[in-house]
Amino acid sequence: MRRFLAIAMLATLYSSALAAAGLPRFTGTLAAQTHREHPVQLAPGDFVQGLLAGQGMRLVLLDRDGQRARILAKGRRDEQDFMFIAGDRGPYTLDVRAPVAGSYELQLTRQVPRAAQVAPPVLPDSPRLRALRETLAGGGGTEAFWAEAAAGGGPLVETAGVVPALEKDEVLLTFLWRGAVANVRILGAPSSDHDAMARLGDSDVWYRSYRVPASTRLSYRLAPDVPDFDGMPSQRRRAILATAQRDPLNPRSFPVKPLDRFDGNSVLELPAAPPQAWVEPRPGIAPGTVETLRLASRELGNERDIVLYRPAGWQPGAAGNALVVLFDAENLANEVPASVILDNLAGSGALPRTAGILVANPSAESRGAELPPNPAFARFLATELMPWARARGVYAEAAKTVIGGASYGGLAAAHAGLRHPELFGNVYSQSGSFWWSPGREEPEWLTREFAGAPAVPVRFLLEAGLYETGRAGSPGILDTTRHLRDVLRAKGYQVAYREFAAGHDWYHWRGSLGDGLVELLGKR
Repeated sequence: MRRFLAIAMLATLYSSALAAAGLPRFTGTLAAQTHREHPVQLAPGDFVQGLLAGQGMRLVLLDRDGQRARILAKGRRDEQDFMFIAGDRGPYTLDVRAPVAGSYELQLTRQVPRAAQVAPPVLPDSPRLRALRETLAGGGGTEAFWAEAAAGGGPLVETAGVVPALEKDEVLLTFLWRGAVANVRILGAPSSDHDAMARLGDSDVWYRSYRVPASTRLSYRLAPDVPDFDGMPSQRRRAILATAQRDPLNPRSFPVKPLDRFDGNSVLELPAAPPQAWVEPRPGIAPGTVETLRLASRELGNERDIVLYRPAGWQPGAAGNALVVLFDAENLANEVPASVILDNLAGSGALPRTAGILVANPSAESRGAELPPNPAFARFLATELMPWARARGVYAEAAKTVIGGASYGGLAAAHAGLRHPELFGNVYSQSGSFWWSPGREEPEWLTREFAGAPAVPVRFLLEAGLYETGRAGSPGILDTTRHLRDVLRAKGYQVAYREFAAGHDWYHWRGSLGDGLVELLGKR
């Protein structure tokens, strides 16, 4: 009863407020199969919203000739909301019709003339940008703001005064650009879709804010005045690369010494980002040997570089030896210091002596054809690569062998584990592209393969970034990795799973690689 009275009181107050605003309200009682017309004053183009209350009541909009312009309520609920745009056939009448006897209340809740139908100004979440907006409204400029931004560095990081308030362990991250003409887009995390930045009024300030965990680590580029043209959607999307460059407000870059402003990425690490403990050389750690060789493949009809890493003191066939097989050797030699990481892991005792086989891609085209599940590539790994490496003293038992990779490499690693568990007893996927399917098949082909196949003796470590979401209705890496995790666990596999406040990013993967290998090969 108290709840009913409270609702009734709120409804009365709401109706009173609307009446005070000059919006019409009509009430009445009708016998069954009767109706009542209520004229309303509307101009062409007016946007109208309203509410009809009454059991079974129907509502029809009539034009100046009494003809039905639109059915607004069909009597299916006791309270029915409606909306419409007034045409040029006024004056209009709202006709309440009663299939059964009863009372009704008809209230217009909003009437907006065509000239007033404009979006309200978008207020920045950033307290600093809100203050700048007030400065600009008062006739001030942006010079002091840009001097402050240059001194503090970009992106802008704020924790206090944010509206709406931040969640616990969350910060507001605002990317800034000065002086673009047409647009600015973000390439990299936390955007998964080349997000557009907004312009602050008609100033030279472009911005985009994100609420992110305080553990965020990411790399990114900013692209001012991205061209558009008549072309395929994929071509137009890739046009961002024509202007993408490092953030001029951010002095930190990856790699550390880029060639020019278009080379490399700007990087950001918030205070709670997990440490990257293994990526720098350590004093007192003996380095291993790195040998780059060429391997021709009959299965694939091509040849490629293979990098063999042997840790200090490596003895082929020694008890406890471990092995890691990683894809994208060209990235592991540049963005990811794989040999340094393996040196540190073995030299510190975090891992047993662990050799490495780093598999390069002959070309971008071959990478796209071979790493997504490809039977010929799986045969290459099993019948050509692994015997070839064994003949050179680089091998370990399956239980001590990890096959891993990032992106397509993570997908390839999982496929290799399914097809050849006798060689690869551990799979390590960093942001694996598990959305992939051949041709026009529905997404997540490999997950369906695991679901339908008998379980094999393989352990998994799966990782994904919180910013690796899908776009345009397609599933992303985050969701599809979670799905694969659940399917594998349901099949009885041992699966470790980790998520990071990061994107699709070698700058993040290089740090998690060492920790992931410890998870799979460390002492248990």
